[in-house]
Amino acid sequence: MKILMFGRGVIATMYGWALGQAGHEVEFHVRPGRAAHYGDGVELDLLDARRRPWGRRHTGEMPLRFREELTPEDGFDLVVLSVPHYRLAEAAAFLAPRIGSASVLVFGNVWDEPLEAVAALDPERVVWGFPQGGGGFGSDGVLRGTLLATVIFGTFGRPPQERERAVRAMFRQSGFRVREQPDFRGWLWTHFVADAGLHAQGLKAGSMAGLVGNRAGLRRAMKTSRELLALLQARGVDLRRHRGSVLPFRAPAWLTATILAWVLAHLPPARANVEAHADPEAQEPKVICRDVLAEARRLGVPATGLAAEELYFIHSGPENP
Repeated sequence: MKILMFGRGVIATMYGWALGQAGHEVEFHVRPGRAAHYGDGVELDLLDARRRPWGRRHTGEMPLRFREELTPEDGFDLVVLSVPHYRLAEAAAFLAPRIGSASVLVFGNVWDEPLEAVAALDPERVVWGFPQGGGGFGSDGVLRGTLLATVIFGTFGRPPQERERAVRAMFRQSGFRVREQPDFRGWLWTHFVADAGLHAQGLKAGSMAGLVGNRAGLRRAMKTSRELLALLQARGVDLRRHRGSVLPFRAPAWLTATILAWVLAHLPPARANVEAHADPEAQEPKVICRDVLAEARRLGVPATGLAAEELYFIHSGPENP
């Protein structure tokens, strides 16, 4: 496939590397003037766990092909759209007139109604997925993180159609396992409140990396996400369809925190992923917490675990991300 990664963020770069390694033609769209700033490539330090449970480490420079212009005649088969949730509608509107007949894989967090968030795009061309890996750029410019074996795909109450099946097949050919979520709207929102619980504590610790070995912080994160299950129900999510996802929050917080602390201490892919989230200036964690708290207040759902951090969000959260 001829694939365009939208931006040069963490997920776009990591999965662009994996898809390029599998023989696909991968380019990166960046804003005008950014290609010269980024140079010819990026330094990687990745744990690739697609074939080995403990991961295989890859280091070195990844060459990147940038483009700053995009037209319908460019002939891309697939655009991978992985941007912060608060940039999704803007990115969809930008892409809509420029991508010809390409499919668009929405590949990240969504907190609005999914179809409304990408309303500018033809819904028949949109594929919904979620990466199972992550990391971050260090102060030295090196991208560190983990690629896990599984990629999540989903639909909204119907079987995958031809475009969706083609994207799933491409990921399988690239060495990933595909896991389906038939209620993808509910799954996305469940994942989002799980992130909010962890990020609230990560912000207190300076970054998500500060939760490694921080059992008390992990316990508070589990309690916060448990509170937010009521918010999911208020938004219409049937939690019975997501028993596996919500089980860690319904279990005793001390038990879940103990298990998670053990995982982070003993499983290199999990530890590398969390430790790479070390940027204390990252905006997305603040906005995730802010938007979940705002929605809880709008719907009258108590969210004391997030409300306790409100002074932090007021004083250091972005006004207009």
